[in-house]
Amino acid sequence: MLNSVKKIGMCSLVVAGFISVSANAEENPLNEPQWRLNFRRVGLELSSTKVSNAKEYENSPVTQLNADNQSLIKGVFDAVLEHETNTYRWDNSVFLNYGRTKIKGHQEGDVSETSENEDKILLSSDYTYKTWKYRGMDLGPFASLAYQTEFTRNEDAPRMKVFRGKSGLKLLSGKIVEELYVAGVGEYDITYSDHVSKFALETGWRLGHTLREGVKLSTDGYFRKYLSYSQYIGTDLEHDLNLTARMDVDITDTLTFGPYISYRLAKSREASSHASNLMIGVSLSYKNLFQLFK
Repeated sequence: MLNSVKKIGMCSLVVAGFISVSANAEENPLNEPQWRLNFRRVGLELSSTKVSNAKEYENSPVTQLNADNQSLIKGVFDAVLEHETNTYRWDNSVFLNYGRTKIKGHQEGDVSETSENEDKILLSSDYTYKTWKYRGMDLGPFASLAYQTEFTRNEDAPRMKVFRGKSGLKLLSGKIVEELYVAGVGEYDITYSDHVSKFALETGWRLGHTLREGVKLSTDGYFRKYLSYSQYIGTDLEHDLNLTARMDVDITDTLTFGPYISYRLAKSREASSHASNLMIGVSLSYKNLFQLFK
C-alpha cells in the first residue's frame, strides 16, 4: 500500500516536472509572470440542514453524511497563492471549513445537543500547462497533490486523513468557465489503522456569471467515482457528488452578501442506500485579489 501511494505521488511529480520543463523551454516575449494572493471566500454562513438516511452512516468519517437536522453558523476560509504565466499556472491553496451548533437528533424527544456539521481542512498544490486555446480559454494537462483532514474526529469515527493525487485535463480562465477538469485520482487513506489505496475518476468545475454589475451567480463542485480499493473498509465511499451554488451581491468592493445552496450525495460500500446533505442559507463574505511582486 505504501508503494502504491509512492507511485501515485511519483507519477504526479513526474508529470508536473515534465510540464515545467516544457513550459520553461518555450520562449515567448509576451510572457509576464504574475503572483497573486486570491482570497476567494472568507466569511460566515448561516444555513439550515436536512439529512436523509443518517442512521446508516453513523460510523462514517464523512461528517456531512451523518449530521443531524439543524440550523448552524459556520466559518469558511478559501485562499489561493496563484503563479501564472502565458504557458502555465501553479495554484497553492488552503481551504478551511467548520460549522458547530446546537442540534436536535434523529428521533422525536431527543434532547438538543452540540454537534459539528462541517469540518474540512484541505491543502493542495495544482499545476496546469496551457497547451491549447479553446474559445478564448486555456486547455491543457494538469497534476495536483493534496492532503485532506479535519479539525476534530467525528464522534465514533476516527479523524479523516487522506493523501490525494490527480492528473488529467483542465480548461480554465474563461469568462464563465473558471475551471473545468476530468482526472484520474489516486488516494492513500490513513484514516483507519488499516491504510487503503484507492483509484477513482473525477470531474470538477468552478463556474461564474455576472448577471449585472454587483451581482454574480457561481457554482463549484465535483463528482468522484471510485473504481478500485486495496482492501475492504465499509465506510469507504463508492461515489461522491458535492456541489455548491450561490448568488453574491456586492456590499462594498470586497464584501458580498447573498443566498447559497450546497448538496452532497454519496454512498458507502457497506450501506444499502445513499445519504445526502442539503444546506440552504445566506453568507457574508470577504473577497479580494492582491497582486504580489510587482
